[in-house]
Amino acid sequence: MKLLLDFFPIILFFIAAKVYDIYVATAVAIAASVIQVAYLYFRNGRVEKMHLITLAAIVILGGSTLLLQDEQFIKWKPSVVNWLFAVVFIGSQFIGERPVIQRMMGNNFMLPNTMWTKLNLIWAAFFIFLGVTNLYVAYNFDTDTWVNFKLFGMLGLTLVFIIVQTIYISKHAIPVENGDGDTDEDEDENKDKD
Repeated sequence: MKLLLDFFPIILFFIAAKVYDIYVATAVAIAASVIQVAYLYFRNGRVEKMHLITLAAIVILGGSTLLLQDEQFIKWKPSVVNWLFAVVFIGSQFIGERPVIQRMMGNNFMLPNTMWTKLNLIWAAFFIFLGVTNLYVAYNFDTDTWVNFKLFGMLGLTLVFIIVQTIYISKHAIPVENGDGDTDEDEDENKDKD
């Protein structure tokens, strides 16, 4: 259910772009994002930062697309969002107690702190790569190809990345039964397993 909710605006954008055009699709994506965030707020009493960043980007860049009738703004949205995520991941290396990736995944398994740092930077690099790849497709292919890439290409790249990441961390991870994922005590134990 959560996965469907996360992809709700993207799927509606894709359908509207195929049935109508990029401008109708942009309006649909803005409305879907507002509905998504409102639903999450009323359901959970809070909204994840990822959804707020995405909402701000779609309202600003999508609104610019509609106001100026220029599809380039909406084509920049995935890059801007991915680069903002990269900034958050990199910034978390210096601000806060733990990197973002450890806060997101640390309750599921334990890793040495150095691995959390590496994993966090790998995610930041992946977000930068996605942003660059999006612009490459946006400026070198037609709008229909870009719409296909936005849904299938970016999702496919993300799934491959997650599979590779899972293989990478499975060699070092220790499942957490009842803990917070901190690994200072277990760092030496994990090194012995290598």
